[in-house]
Amino acid sequence: MDSIIGSVGRVANVKVRNDDDLVDRLNHLYTTGILIIFTVVVSARQYVGDPIRCWCPAQFTQAHVDYTNNICWIANTYYIPFSNLIPVEHHIRKERELNYYQWVPVVLLIQALMFYLPCIIWRLLNGQSGINVDRIVSLASDAQYESPEVRMRTIKYVVRHIDRCLDNQRESRHTCCVKLRHILSAKLSLLCGKRYGNYLVAVYLLMKVLYISNAVGQLFMLNAFLGTEYNIYGFQVVEELIDGLDWTASHRFPRVTLCDFDIRQLTNIQRHTVQCVLPINLFNEKIYIFMWFWFVFAACMTSYSFVVWLWHMVFPTSRMQYVKKFLKIMDRLGSGPDKKLASRFALEYLRHDGVFTLRLIGKNSSDIVVAEIVSGLWDIYRGKKSIQIRNTSINNGHEEVEDV
Repeated sequence: MDSIIGSVGRVANVKVRNDDDLVDRLNHLYTTGILIIFTVVVSARQYVGDPIRCWCPAQFTQAHVDYTNNICWIANTYYIPFSNLIPVEHHIRKERELNYYQWVPVVLLIQALMFYLPCIIWRLLNGQSGINVDRIVSLASDAQYESPEVRMRTIKYVVRHIDRCLDNQRESRHTCCVKLRHILSAKLSLLCGKRYGNYLVAVYLLMKVLYISNAVGQLFMLNAFLGTEYNIYGFQVVEELIDGLDWTASHRFPRVTLCDFDIRQLTNIQRHTVQCVLPINLFNEKIYIFMWFWFVFAACMTSYSFVVWLWHMVFPTSRMQYVKKFLKIMDRLGSGPDKKLASRFALEYLRHDGVFTLRLIGKNSSDIVVAEIVSGLWDIYRGKKSIQIRNTSINNGHEEVEDV
């Protein structure tokens, strides 16, 4: 027990990556952790002690009792309510068999992997964007707790790093078709790719869709595993609680079941029917009730997060307002030309992925840090624009200057 508690403590101290938001961590971190804890609980009850105990005839020896318990655990049991007669037809008993309880730990581990899989896909794909999101967000998040001198150096480093990453994404060609594609990407978000500056956003939204599909899909996947209408299980529990019914006596997770097995004695085959107790279903019932409500909660939160991110990242007005808000906080936004330049700063310089990175920084640190980074990027952008204007005017005047 001490080693288990120590292991949990070490896991709790593991540094969490900062390339996603709280709702994503709700799926790949908290839900995965909960499912692993449930796996440990069920496995401990299932493999330590007696997972099943059967009421055997008096003439059975201890060896017979052990055999009965083992064969009923392996060969499945079936549930018939006490108010009903046991069917004579064996095919009816077969139809009511419980086939899940031996495999609950394995399925819980598979569910945990499925919740973590979208996170793996996101981390594999976001590295191809040219922007090290985790590094940038981690530095910005740590900067808010540093001394003023270290904080300023960290912010300057983050600003230069983002600027280099954004330059690395840019298209080197300047043909008419390339410009048209970039306009369609920036204004209408019709094209996706690293060179269009919206690769990270597209992959991130795809990850959100995978999380939603996984949470909803697992509700229906458990229908096939449990052999019941598990996708409406939570509604039935709430209805029984409201009506004051005994919701603990669920036919999905019966505690008392029946088991048929055959004993071969020379040329004769004798069939026995015994009544068995499944203590493990006491845990399974509570676990799957909690899982139903947790999956619905995770699906709703992820759907809301997806809509919010989609609204903020797809529409140009939302991106421009977000950037201008921080320029106003830092008193860097004047009137007239500055406002027009700020729009180009958001749409042409930062683009989707730049604004997305800033939003992730805000999710994991504070708005003050985001404002300082936006201010630094704004200074770099204005410096580049002034150099371009100066070079354009010099070239128009047929003068030659050194490359700046």
